[in-house]
Amino acid sequence: MPEGDEGHRREIAAREQLDTLIRNSGQGYAEISRLIGRNPAYIQQFIKRGVPRRLGEDERRLLARHFGVSEALLGGPADAQTLQPDSVSHRLMEISYLGEPTGPRLRFDSSLIERLPPARRIRLAAHLVEGDSMAPTLLSGDTLLIDRTDCSQPRDGLYLIESDSLPTAHRLSVHPVTRRVAILSDNSAYPSFPDCDPEGIRIVGRIVWLSRPLL
Repeated sequence: MPEGDEGHRREIAAREQLDTLIRNSGQGYAEISRLIGRNPAYIQQFIKRGVPRRLGEDERRLLARHFGVSEALLGGPADAQTLQPDSVSHRLMEISYLGEPTGPRLRFDSSLIERLPPARRIRLAAHLVEGDSMAPTLLSGDTLLIDRTDCSQPRDGLYLIESDSLPTAHRLSVHPVTRRVAILSDNSAYPSFPDCDPEGIRIVGRIVWLSRPLL
């Protein structure tokens, strides 16, 4: 096999390996680009367009250490050793807030939601609670993580649903026979709706995690 063809195949394999590592980690191209000090589009261009053809040595070493793999997987020497991740920072995800795709992001340790498969992690969104309709379960100022893949068939649990075009948190309870859905407010001062057609409920996603400062 000509040496040039072999080199080209190694370059393609390195891009595919990096793409797989990023997707399995639940992170994004822009986040990994920033990790190595590049502009947000750098890694996407490398993977999708092959620009640049190869990662620089320092970039490759940073990424190998970040993912805990050998540099050889990313186009480095075949005898390169597997590098150990530096710290917990290799598990951080950046999650957009609902309605603010280009705004500030929540930096989140993915080990806290490791039971979610990667395909669901990348569909997470953050949301800040406003109001006290779900008190004491959810309080104003709580930060929520919303699994936006869990929308089509509601189960008993906490969900974010659209109400007057604004997302609000509610408890949903599904009748075991009729499959009708009760939309409940944990705070008795607010109304609940005990018998709703599930087809008429616009679900944003299921609440899978919350954070609250203890002040």
